[in-house]
Amino acid sequence: MDSSFILPWIASLPLIIFCAIPQAASSWWYMGAMGSQVMCNNVPGLVTRQRQLCQQFPDVMLSVGTGIKEWIRECQHQFRHHRWNCKIFDRDHSLFGKAMLHSSREAAFVYAISSAGVAYAITRSCSQGQLRSCSCDPKKKGSSRDNNGSFDWGGCSDNVDYGIKFSRAFVDARERREKDARAQMNLHNNKAGRKAVKHFLKLECKCHGVSGSCTLRTCWLAMAEFRKTGDYLWKKYTTAIQVTMNQDGTGFTVANKKLNKPSKNDLVYFDNSPDYCVRDREAGSPGTAGRICNRTSRDMDSCEVMCCGRGYDTTRVSRMTKCECKFHWCCAVQCKDCYETLDVHTCKPPKTAGWVDQT
Repeated sequence: MDSSFILPWIASLPLIIFCAIPQAASSWWYMGAMGSQVMCNNVPGLVTRQRQLCQQFPDVMLSVGTGIKEWIRECQHQFRHHRWNCKIFDRDHSLFGKAMLHSSREAAFVYAISSAGVAYAITRSCSQGQLRSCSCDPKKKGSSRDNNGSFDWGGCSDNVDYGIKFSRAFVDARERREKDARAQMNLHNNKAGRKAVKHFLKLECKCHGVSGSCTLRTCWLAMAEFRKTGDYLWKKYTTAIQVTMNQDGTGFTVANKKLNKPSKNDLVYFDNSPDYCVRDREAGSPGTAGRICNRTSRDMDSCEVMCCGRGYDTTRVSRMTKCECKFHWCCAVQCKDCYETLDVHTCKPPKTAGWVDQT
């Protein structure tokens, strides 16, 4: 690799990278915390194939880091009203403590959204000309047809096939090496996540002709915003299918015989989820003590559900908000600063500690 590319990284690498970190407790997800300060031999938890890809495609690794940050934000958005809220454990290089050692429904979502996030970020970088190994989709040339008639391929179609291919090679590398039941579960969910990204490719067109008559059209394929992928995988999470491995290890058997065999788009899991009420690193649970709850809600964010029946504390707080906003032609909105007082409800801690932080 070009030393001019490596040396700037070395000068700015955080000290934490050089600490002795057990690889068994680490994950490639930690690359998101390192941002552009990636040096392949010092990223904890990478298997040989991942290190090879990292060394061969250092510019793509920057996109991988961006993708990690993006899917973590999306995961936290989707679980914002739930007991398990995709919280990252401090000082833990696997991001979620040991949560992902459990083959739970939450683990299924995390593997799917992480694989999707990497594919999405790499695809976007290809289209923006940031990567040497790819660009716009080279297959979108010539003419084609849709329900509105014929059109010419033009512009820059997102090269999602490249993003998916690289994500599969990098993200799946550890699971392909392990080849146990959990690895098969992870591979299935990784693939479902990548398929979700491609599911939201949409045709965008520009009209040409007299007064925009659209007698001629130039079209390209573009990914939708990542939130659509997150929303889609959230629905798959809520309908995830509990399975067991076949005796010959070649596939899954549905635990509930009344359900259909999972498709390639479905998420699958083995174990029932813990209740996530108390702080428990083994379960990857940050607990709900101190979490804000909604006293009037009947949903997952209600104080009864969020606080696991322990009750809640109420604090009256004041905050400044924008009020009496008026639109002035043209084109500004002017508001006043107002103070409002409201009650904030937070879950009480358990009477006996369910977890002791030893880090």
